[in-house]
Amino acid sequence: MRKTIQTLQGPLFVAGKSKECTNPTCSHPGLHYYASTVWMLSLPFSTYGLDVLAFIGWQHDREHRQLVEIQRTLNDRGILINERTVGKLYRQFLALVAGTHTATRQRLAAAAQKYGGLVWAVDALQPEGHGTLLYLLYEVLSDTPVAAIQLPHARGADLSAWLAPYAALPFAVLGTLSDGDEAIGVAFRTCWPAAPHQLCQVHFLNNLAEPVLEVDHRLRQQMRQTLGDLPPVPTQSLPRDPPPAAATADAFPP
Repeated sequence: MRKTIQTLQGPLFVAGKSKECTNPTCSHPGLHYYASTVWMLSLPFSTYGLDVLAFIGWQHDREHRQLVEIQRTLNDRGILINERTVGKLYRQFLALVAGTHTATRQRLAAAAQKYGGLVWAVDALQPEGHGTLLYLLYEVLSDTPVAAIQLPHARGADLSAWLAPYAALPFAVLGTLSDGDEAIGVAFRTCWPAAPHQLCQVHFLNNLAEPVLEVDHRLRQQMRQTLGDLPPVPTQSLPRDPPPAAATADAFPP
């Protein structure tokens, strides 16, 4: 295999040659040895680097840009590509992301075997500058992020439909965890009705501290207004009186 691929850093020539063991006395006759490092740069029969696939996936899913917009951006960066090929590479990106599900499934199975079940948690994040919420599903005991979805105004039914494939996994569920978002609570009760649900302790403590922080803020404002007219603390030390002379024996009567 010899080809030139387009990467975000410029064109790159790569070559690889697979080999087959033809030694009849070898313990692995007929075994193929592939030049696998080449596939870390680009997919088979593709002349685009994997960094281009990642860029297309990020721009489409994270920045919500259309394929034609991504094509123009890549063209501006010196990469020759048309809109149809951008769509093809985006589908390849989705296939690569789906390939990571096997490793995630193995981690979940190991956690279920070790602890007797899983603890699912969902947290809603709002990326800076975006009005939509990013919902993240992760398994608590193994600290494994599993899935994410962006929704502008999520309802319980929307989150339930998103969580349904994970509710079908053959693992016992010890409990669910979230903040006080009612839509998340509805989804958990729909997908795992028998699992106990608990509010996140971090969110709970933050809610307890919120009124205290508000009072503390007002107190600091009042102290600045009250003490703001006081003169500053002097930084130059004042002269001190000399120490008294040491008494002599003649100064006291016998």
